[in-house]
Amino acid sequence: MATFRDLLASAKTEITEIDTAAAEAVIASTPDVVVLDVREPDEYDQGALRNAVHIPRGHLEAQVEARIPDHDATVVVYCAGGVRSAFAAKTLGELGYTNVLSVAGGFGKWKNEGRDWKVPVSLTPEQRNRYQRHLLLPEVGEAGQLKLLDSKVLMLGAGGLGSPAAMYLAAAGVGTIGVIDMDVVDYSNLQRQILHNMDRVGDRKVDSAKKTLTLLNPDVNVVTYDVRLGADNVLAIIDGYDLIVDGTDNFPTRYLLNDAALKKNIPVVMGAIFRFEGQVSVFKPYDGPCYRCMLPEPPPADMAPSCAEAGVLGVLPGIIGSLQAMEAIKMLLGLGESLSGRLLTYDALEASFRTFNLRRDPQCPACSVDPADLVIAEYDELCMPHPVAAPVSA
Repeated sequence: MATFRDLLASAKTEITEIDTAAAEAVIASTPDVVVLDVREPDEYDQGALRNAVHIPRGHLEAQVEARIPDHDATVVVYCAGGVRSAFAAKTLGELGYTNVLSVAGGFGKWKNEGRDWKVPVSLTPEQRNRYQRHLLLPEVGEAGQLKLLDSKVLMLGAGGLGSPAAMYLAAAGVGTIGVIDMDVVDYSNLQRQILHNMDRVGDRKVDSAKKTLTLLNPDVNVVTYDVRLGADNVLAIIDGYDLIVDGTDNFPTRYLLNDAALKKNIPVVMGAIFRFEGQVSVFKPYDGPCYRCMLPEPPPADMAPSCAEAGVLGVLPGIIGSLQAMEAIKMLLGLGESLSGRLLTYDALEASFRTFNLRRDPQCPACSVDPADLVIAEYDELCMPHPVAAPVSA
């Protein structure tokens, strides 16, 4: 019967093992080298090589191919002393990785020799528990969760769309959420605006939103703006945010936001609702069409009655706002394909989704202009203030 020493000796005959000096040279000289740390989370938290991919040895087989998709990449794998990395290197070879190097002596020797390392920013035990379902996703993992915690998203509106979007972003751990709204909570809001409740009728919406979001997740810093968004303050308010979720309910604000976002180069996740229909799209400045490419001019008032005039099914903004939150998280983490250049429409009565391609207009009065020359102005006189889903032709 083989002993542990026998297994280790056997593994070392099947792998390439290098010392710490050689490992440092390989890391410094090899483009796209992958440094793989297979220690346990508590060990990793105390210090690691810079830019290391962390996959505990017990999760290696399940996670490595998603985290390191290139089987021909040079992989320098290390643990505390060189034992787990030897077994990990053998496993990687069995999985088809062709250039794997195990570091003899591991991190202990690396650190004792005074080579470069750092204490990684890491999740607390409470955060690991809270976000464990995210951490199980190779596409997110701890690095992605830390990125979310470091992200800043501005919510325009704490109403029907802003409510579900903000709640899911807060639950996901987006570290800073700005909320702009100058309204108060009304009984008529409670049919769809789930940020608020009966006890807060008459309260400022931004205050109610902050209470709900911080109770949901104390990791989140909620910044409130109890002001009207206008040409005089829009650039200052949106400055510093990574992304904007547009839950506004009128055309003047959407045109104003579009121009300001272009000037500050901040992506916007747009949502719109009307009766039983909703729309979602993403506007990435100068990388796709903007809102004014899609809708150069607002539709006539008789074609765009407000939700206050025509009504809206209360569940609808929950669906559209959740889609906005999903698009926001995808963009923050660089996952999948965003809705930039596409308009997703939803018909609740038919239970159907349709996607329309959007093209950037080379003559667009907003995104064809140099950002330095783009004038931020009010659009109240040019737009009818009606919250609608923009008309789309097939």
